[in-house]
Amino acid sequence: MAALTQTYMGKLLCTFFLSMVPVVELRGGIPLGLSLGLTPAESFLCATLGNMLPVPFLILLTRKVFRWLKKSPRIAPLIEKLETRGHEKGEIVRKYRTAGLIILVAIPLPGTGAWTGALVATLLDLRLKTAIPAILLGVLIAGGLVLAASLGFIAIF
Repeated sequence: MAALTQTYMGKLLCTFFLSMVPVVELRGGIPLGLSLGLTPAESFLCATLGNMLPVPFLILLTRKVFRWLKKSPRIAPLIEKLETRGHEKGEIVRKYRTAGLIILVAIPLPGTGAWTGALVATLLDLRLKTAIPAILLGVLIAGGLVLAASLGFIAIF
């Protein structure tokens, strides 16, 4: 029984932690959870929670960390590149505000998602009470799309 519980918890934790990783996020977490034998609901929930956990911290700390990192001549160009990328991705958000942030996060492609949404929200000075619900809704939409695609792919084989 203990081994079964450890194995099950390991699957949940793998899905949760992979979904916290930038770029991969729940786009990788949901298929991983399914491939590990988790139910679609378990995979979706773990991946969503893992994807959302860093968001408030990213919004609150990004500016401070960027300012600190810019003091290093070697790292400053990378930070400036990230800021430029965030501003470029932020065009849709500037135009459509909250709906734009939802759309940016909801598109399940590399370069979009909760991490990018948090960066854009920070650079555009969106408040937490606006940014977090918008990012969550985008994550839920992206998760639904990824889950549907994953289940469709599994059904084919």
